Amino acid sequence: MTHISAITIRQRDAKLTVDGSEVELVQNCLTGHDASQRDFVEQFQGLIFGICLRMLGHSQDAEDVAQEVFLRAFRNLHRWDQVRPLRPWLLTIAANRCRTHLEERGRRPIPCDLQADMLPEQPPSQPQDDAEEVQNALLTLRHEYRQCFVLFYQQDLSVEEVAQILDRPEGTIKIWLHRARKEIAEYLRKRGFRPN
Repeated sequence: MTHISAITIRQRDAKLTVDGSEVELVQNCLTGHDASQRDFVEQFQGLIFGICLRMLGHSQDAEDVAQEVFLRAFRNLHRWDQVRPLRPWLLTIAANRCRTHLEERGRRPIPCDLQADMLPEQPPSQPQDDAEEVQNALLTLRHEYRQCFVLFYQQDLSVEEVAQILDRPEGTIKIWLHRARKEIAEYLRKRGFRPN
């Protein structure tokens, strides 16, 4: 198999790069090469688990959904368009699985002992670091706003890429980002954080 160099394409005025090593990795996974499948998981597990954790807010749920993401990705690798980057394709699967999980979680009754764990914390006697407070604020957002915020700010994707992943118009993404920032700022203000 020949090594494929990086391919640059233009999509809706966004410059996207496809890494030839990812193409080769996917091709090896499709042939059933076990080591390539392990490499695939190792290469993307941090990204997928991280986005699932930020969107779901619970590590056990994030682990379960991340496993579902990889299963779904392996089942559908043959559908991946090799002229498009792999990372946004995987993030789309992750965002969809998180969305489905959140919808299913909303339909399940919550046991009484877990309801107390889900109540917002009282202001701590010792201040938490800023990143921890922002993460707590994220958990208070509607899941659409949280997904949008995580993809844009924490995964460093463009508005266009977020719109493609969430299958929403760019204008909707901009509105969701604005509302997410506003709600996070309000949460932080109530927790005693002031802008510098």
